[in-house]
Amino acid sequence: MRVCLSTFALIVGLGFAFAPAQAQISDDVVKIGVLTDMSSLYADATGKGSLVATQMAVEDFGGKVKGKPIEIVSADHQNKPDVGTSIARSWYDTEKVDVIVDVPTSSIALPVQDITREKNKVFLISGGGSSDLTGKACSPNGIHWTYDTYGQSSVAARAMLQRGGDSWFFLTANYAFGLAFERDASDILKRNGGKVRGNVKHPLNTADFSSFILQAQGSGAKVIGLANAGGDTTNAIKQAAEFGVTKQQTLVALLLEVTDAYAIGVKDGQGLIVADAWYWDQDDASRAFSKRFNERVGHMPTMIQAGLYSAVTHYLKAIDATGTDDSKTVIAKMKEMPINDFFAKDGKIRDDGRMVHAMYLRQMKTPAESTGPWDLYKTLAEVPGDQAFRPLAESECPLVK
Repeated sequence: MRVCLSTFALIVGLGFAFAPAQAQISDDVVKIGVLTDMSSLYADATGKGSLVATQMAVEDFGGKVKGKPIEIVSADHQNKPDVGTSIARSWYDTEKVDVIVDVPTSSIALPVQDITREKNKVFLISGGGSSDLTGKACSPNGIHWTYDTYGQSSVAARAMLQRGGDSWFFLTANYAFGLAFERDASDILKRNGGKVRGNVKHPLNTADFSSFILQAQGSGAKVIGLANAGGDTTNAIKQAAEFGVTKQQTLVALLLEVTDAYAIGVKDGQGLIVADAWYWDQDDASRAFSKRFNERVGHMPTMIQAGLYSAVTHYLKAIDATGTDDSKTVIAKMKEMPINDFFAKDGKIRDDGRMVHAMYLRQMKTPAESTGPWDLYKTLAEVPGDQAFRPLAESECPLVK
């Protein structure tokens, strides 16, 4: 039978059209950008440790995925939104970065989330904390991994209400993260019968908290909630101890990294209530990871650094499973696969981008209870993720409406 050339060409063309597309790794490399704080008040909680955690995840994965190399670049955003967003755009536009990770400081994480959506890349948030990242500012390209202001507030506020701490005064960092913390904690308190006696806002990187602490003491509130992080939290706690605050009021750190707790020490921090997502000494697998990390960095990993290892590993598993680093495909696979590692057991990623996992209520040990420099916390309660994080029914995320 004779087939004319044009008919043959049509058949061949249709054959190619209906052939399954071959999955592939763009540019023959998976490139990860660690955007973090290398030089300011979050440097210990993120910074070099976040870079090392990412390097460990890549090394443990074998350094390649689907036979293609995995590369890491890093930069210091200096806690400046203009610097952070400029780096993010440059990485996506000229350096062909596939995923940006970490990004402490919500005032930087929020615009980086917008840029990531615009460029159709992937954003794995471990350092940034505002619950708006999976709320009104959610993105199909962003996954919020380790903690957020709602989860931390929920665990701490409900626990204190059960212990009679029904009146609060907030010391709040005056930027997106701190404001979201105070908002989320206040909402939870008011819905559960608590009262907010007042608040005072302080600038980022505050050295002298004396006037703020005096206002908190004068409020008569049973609980002083620290809606800040990093060096601001450690300064506030140390100065509160000098003022004898804990003799009459309870200090609650809505976010305290283990490096901050170490800097404070059990003498000044004893009795402090802390909400967190992970602790280096919570089980054998956590201790094993922490020992390796400590040998490279010189301190135990924070929950942000441990969460980052977990997030990067899960991202690489999704690429390995799908054979592509296409953002939409990879994120869909990440949401499909459960997370089971030393950081999270039976974790899952919701449609709003929130990775849901257990959260914990801790208390800093007394000097008599502590057996070493890093033996800082005792665990008071484990809170299931579906109880700790904001319910989807209350979400402002357009992806779940």
